[in-house]
Amino acid sequence: MQVSHFTAVALFSLFTSTVFGITMRETPKKMLRYGIYCFVLFIGAAIVVSWILYFIAH
Repeated sequence: MQVSHFTAVALFSLFTSTVFGITMRETPKKMLRYGIYCFVLFIGAAIVVSWILYFIAH
């Protein structure tokens, strides 16, 4: 099974944001909101950095 780069980033973001949400907030509602927030930031940063690197390479 071969995983694409984006899938690897998405899985890393999912697991990391889950741990961040659980360990950084107290209530389940705040945990969920912070986990989603971290996930969106991880994916957004990956997309922005990949476009920057694309334009640097070309």
